[in-house]
Amino acid sequence: MAAVSIRDLDDGVKERLRVRAARHGRSMEAEIRMILAEAVSEPAGSPDLFTTLLDRFAELGGAELELPQRTTAPRAADLSQ
Repeated sequence: MAAVSIRDLDDGVKERLRVRAARHGRSMEAEIRMILAEAVSEPAGSPDLFTTLLDRFAELGGAELELPQRTTAPRAADLSQ
């Protein structure tokens, strides 16, 4: 494991680190390790829009729609225009 020293750290920053570490139940050193590890970690792949929408509205439930039977035969699209 490597060791890193930080010089000229502002007293206010050190105090906020101390409070943050206490809030998370860690030592200041452990808190700084966690902050640094999170800062340099690769971001997780963000879900696509469809997945995001499904997750967001999943609690609303879905809709069951009855699709009418096709009465005409399918035809090719007219692409001549």
